[in-house]
Amino acid sequence: MTAKNNKRQAVVLLSGGLDSTTCLAIANDMGFTCHALSFRYGQRNFVELKSAARVAKILGAETHRILDLDLRIIGGSALTDELEVPKDRTEAEMESQVPVTYVPARNTLFLSLALGLAEVVGALDIFIGVNALDYSGYPDCRPEFIKAFEEVARLGTCVGAEKGQKINIQTPLIDLTKAQIIKKGLSLGVDYGLTHTCYDPDEQGRACGRCDSCQLRLKGFAQAGIEDPVIYSS
Repeated sequence: MTAKNNKRQAVVLLSGGLDSTTCLAIANDMGFTCHALSFRYGQRNFVELKSAARVAKILGAETHRILDLDLRIIGGSALTDELEVPKDRTEAEMESQVPVTYVPARNTLFLSLALGLAEVVGALDIFIGVNALDYSGYPDCRPEFIKAFEEVARLGTCVGAEKGQKINIQTPLIDLTKAQIIKKGLSLGVDYGLTHTCYDPDEQGRACGRCDSCQLRLKGFAQAGIEDPVIYSS
């Protein structure tokens, strides 16, 4: 459980999307040696793992692991079950209730596994690209959830319980608009053409442009005054 070099180690949850890619760039800029962690969890947007692999390589992650965790067995989400992905929703509709694209306990599961990897590589920091402004109302993207999980990390790890060290859940995007996130990433040299955000891509991997995730992304680029470099099917 020791670091391989003198730099601080960090685990970065990397989906291959806009937010997690920006998170990896920020962690790099802060001087961390980054260990990217992605999940093959039965998600319908298969393209994102290809994006994650490209991003990890180009942004220079020290390691990139893809962990198999088949959440289709649980289901209950349009991303892992035979449920329709909502399209063309208004912002008011997005904010009215937790959408069917919410994957039950996903961030809790992902952070728990990232916590295990953090202990192995000697990291006291875990980066996750949650956002509490331009998002679809997911309960596991809120600051109170992150604070509670830090307490879980303190109580349930060797470094916390025996060594008294704190594992920090880093959320550098949590108070930023999507436009601010994009501008931050661009200032760090992020190529957003490498990323994939869509919940329901077509067979060619093109983004639909109509799901909540696509709409929030397109809104962010429009507000930033920059053209989105990804290809959309509509």
